[in-house]
Amino acid sequence: MSELSYPIGKFRAPERMDASERSGWIDTIAAAPARLRAAVAGLNDGQLDTPYRPGGWTVRQTIHHIADSHMNSYLRMKFAVTETDPLVKAYDEAEWAKLHDASTMPVEPSLALIDGLHARWVVFLRSLDEAGWKKAFVHPEHGRLPVDRATALYAWHAKHHEAHITGLRQREGW
Repeated sequence: MSELSYPIGKFRAPERMDASERSGWIDTIAAAPARLRAAVAGLNDGQLDTPYRPGGWTVRQTIHHIADSHMNSYLRMKFAVTETDPLVKAYDEAEWAKLHDASTMPVEPSLALIDGLHARWVVFLRSLDEAGWKKAFVHPEHGRLPVDRATALYAWHAKHHEAHITGLRQREGW
């Protein structure tokens, strides 16, 4: 079950957070929209409504979750670089995934949102200087999170959920 929950492994904060590492994370964030589109290409509604693991979200909910999660992360990072250690709001991902829009809407609106969001996010991240990378926000559940570590986390997050979808497709022969 752990392999189905964490197909690329759990997130581990990198030991190195230098310009080369950051560039790789940004490249991953930049590539995520196309990779997610490819992951869901050709899936019908029944397939989109299939959970990626027993008790997990459906493919549809997963795509909508990525849009929700990455919007929150992008805004948190912008708060971090424009304020001093701002306290950000947590949200209940599981409850958001149950909402009508996340459980029933076509995935295209969220894919389009991810396209535009990631385009903006990448330009923002590439513009940061060393001081910007070290700025942080404070999450009520996870504490102080510097922008560089958050970038590593969201590069992992994109690949993590892509692997949920592509793993399901492989197991089901889609």
